[in-house]
Amino acid sequence: MPDQPAIGQMLSDGERSFSFEFFPPKDAEGEEVLWRSIRELEPLRPTFVSVTYGAGGTTRHRTVGITRRIASETTMLPMAHLTCVGHTTDELAAIVAELREGGVHNVLALRGDPPGGPGTSWTSTPGGLEYAADLVAFLKDTAGLSVGVAAFPEGHRDAASLDHDAQVLKAKYDAGAEFAITEVVLRADDYFGLVQRAQAIGADFPIVPGIMPILNFHSMRTMVRLSGREMPQQTLDRILPLQDDPAALRAEGIRIATELCDELLDGGAPGLHFYTLNRSKATREIFAALKIAV
Repeated sequence: MPDQPAIGQMLSDGERSFSFEFFPPKDAEGEEVLWRSIRELEPLRPTFVSVTYGAGGTTRHRTVGITRRIASETTMLPMAHLTCVGHTTDELAAIVAELREGGVHNVLALRGDPPGGPGTSWTSTPGGLEYAADLVAFLKDTAGLSVGVAAFPEGHRDAASLDHDAQVLKAKYDAGAEFAITEVVLRADDYFGLVQRAQAIGADFPIVPGIMPILNFHSMRTMVRLSGREMPQQTLDRILPLQDDPAALRAEGIRIATELCDELLDGGAPGLHFYTLNRSKATREIFAALKIAV
């Protein structure tokens, strides 16, 4: 199988990127939902799609299998997530070999959440790597992959300050990262502030904002709190009055996400990365509202 395009190069060349993220399902029913969503989103011709990696490497084989299948059975360009958690460098090298053998040449390098979950203490793996920047350097030195990393519009929950968070991003850039994808953006100003902080210290690479519409208020707020943040008041003012009307809340969530996408693109974001939760309908609705040509 020929080498696939490098996402980092595509973004650096100025190609506006629209991408989707999936996660490995836990059972056969989830697998069916995932592949139906993949087929429904394929006609939108995303720049790439990514497949996440479970805490502690728990979905390693499913992540590799799904990413390789996307490479061989669809027209979409896949990127596999890879974490430091629970792996030695020998194990990481074996995973990379599996990916490359399956035609996957793009990786998102992450430290990953501690096995105990966000906010718990980090436990090193003997023979493994400590930081995402170490994983980036390992992948660039040993595999010649196109490597992206995570970025945090409001700072990582463990960062001492926004400046410290920017320094961590710069370390990933210095290690060879070619682009970054943010966790879910809640306010456009947070994203643009991140870009400015990164550029000010020399981490001048494309940073793609992450998008997730509010379809269920309580699940969205829980996810946001796990990342050490709170929902913006201007969003709460629009969503809370609709808590007892799921259809109206969902429609407003789509509107809020569409407005955010417009603001991000108008402000110069290099693209959008949609966290799909393995469902396609909301993403397709936002695409239609944005009038993105496919």
